[in-house]
Amino acid sequence: MALLQVVFRQYRWPFTGVLLLTLLSAALGIGLIAYINNELIVAINSDATVLPAFLGQLFLLMAVTLASQLALTQLGHHFVWRLRGEFIKRILDTSVERIEQLGSAQLLAGLTSDVRAITIAFVRLPELIQGIIITLGSALYLAWLSPEMLLVTMLWLTITLVGGWLLVSRVYQHMAKLRDIEDDLYRDFQTIIEGRKELQLNRDRARLIYDTVYQENAGRYRHHIVRADTFHLSAVNWSNIMMLGGIGIVFFMANGLGWANTAVAATYSLTLLFLRTPLLSAVGALPTLLSAQVAFRKLNRFDLAPYEPAFSVPSPVSTWQTLELRDVCFHYGEQGFAVGPVNLTLRRGELLFLIGGNGSGKSTLAMLLTGLYQPHAGSLLLDGKEISSKQPDLWRQHFSAVFTDVHLFDRLIGHGGEPADPALVQRWLERLKMSEKLQLDGNRVLNLQLSKGQSKRLALLLAAAEERDILLLDEWAADQDPHFRRIFYRELLPWLQASGKTVFAISHDDHYFTHADRLLEMRNGQLVELSGRERDMATLDAVERTDTGR
Repeated sequence: MALLQVVFRQYRWPFTGVLLLTLLSAALGIGLIAYINNELIVAINSDATVLPAFLGQLFLLMAVTLASQLALTQLGHHFVWRLRGEFIKRILDTSVERIEQLGSAQLLAGLTSDVRAITIAFVRLPELIQGIIITLGSALYLAWLSPEMLLVTMLWLTITLVGGWLLVSRVYQHMAKLRDIEDDLYRDFQTIIEGRKELQLNRDRARLIYDTVYQENAGRYRHHIVRADTFHLSAVNWSNIMMLGGIGIVFFMANGLGWANTAVAATYSLTLLFLRTPLLSAVGALPTLLSAQVAFRKLNRFDLAPYEPAFSVPSPVSTWQTLELRDVCFHYGEQGFAVGPVNLTLRRGELLFLIGGNGSGKSTLAMLLTGLYQPHAGSLLLDGKEISSKQPDLWRQHFSAVFTDVHLFDRLIGHGGEPADPALVQRWLERLKMSEKLQLDGNRVLNLQLSKGQSKRLALLLAAAEERDILLLDEWAADQDPHFRRIFYRELLPWLQASGKTVFAISHDDHYFTHADRLLEMRNGQLVELSGRERDMATLDAVERTDTGR
């Protein structure tokens, strides 16, 4: 199985040590049965030393078995901890385009359901390994007692295991379907939670989503989980009943066919009873191990970036003068919306505004400009030198951004990940009129429950604290009141420019276009610079200019 292969590859020697400990546990168990057979069944030894010797072996078996289980369980949880960390790191290293294709629901399901399935499998893994080792060791002991009875007994056990496996294989089929349905359920949960306000207002929509979307997926999940549990219980019951039948077969062979005496039959029966628990546990562990197999396959299908333990450290930021997009093209899917070819040069210290109607490609251009989307054609140049797609951080390290779907972090960091400059933070708090609104503990923000406009101001503070050369603002002022919008355009942007920052702002506030050094427009995926009369007309009425209904 993939689980065992991965564990053995990453923890070869610890895993080997645990297996040897498990083997010792099996040997002690078989030795205890042999002691019972020799001293208590065959010889009927009444010596006073028999009981202490028996109890000593019993407690030794208990200690070694517990130690092997705990060692393997600890090893398993360490592996799961490592697996989750690697998965998170791969997400962080994977391109934004790929993450958006997967969607948050699938990734959250991977981090929760899949990792949980692997964790549970590891908890049950000792049961499977011990069951296999104890069965093999017991078979050797039984072969020494009576080879003829062993053949019949092994045939009976083979039928038992094959029947159990056929039932468990059906469990695997339903588990695989359950995992796909879980993605749909996570999307339903996300819709209900994120759309809570709209669903509270429109109960018809809420009922529609509940009755036709959620209930359908929940019904499919219930169907497959019931079938999986049914086959699992059938497998356990089958194994249980067949083991009891095996004891009857043993006494029939001994007493009915005369293949062995009663003492050997009793030993065989005792051994089968000893095997009953580990075999049933092994059969019971199989569904969880199969679920882990499904989880591994699901995680591999995400096609994330390969795991790299360290974060890339780009070269120190140079005193650049120009950043250029040359013949850059990008498209969504085979026949999706296309942007480009785009030719754009940013000069240090410029203030640029970008306008465009909905669906014109503004946000896509912002993603390309910041290096979050990799162009499908064209190149990125820093001071005339092309930046390789294998080194995106050489380009991205120059940018801070506040996008429309802003995410707030609770820590203010500066250059190199160090705590933000307190003096710089204080100046920005005053300029953003947030000194009374934010609660700070050092570089940590204690209250993130803010209005939308205040959230945008905090996002700008987070971006400014990073002290990067270029600041991209996507419709930042759209959520501000008219008074602060005026402050933003007339005071904050000139202040940023005066401090040496390059500002690229997506905006439709035509009253303030005069403050821009250059005015750009996206239309149908094409970028043009407006100048002369075209710029004057856009400044007079940006709504008319960006009307997409014409």
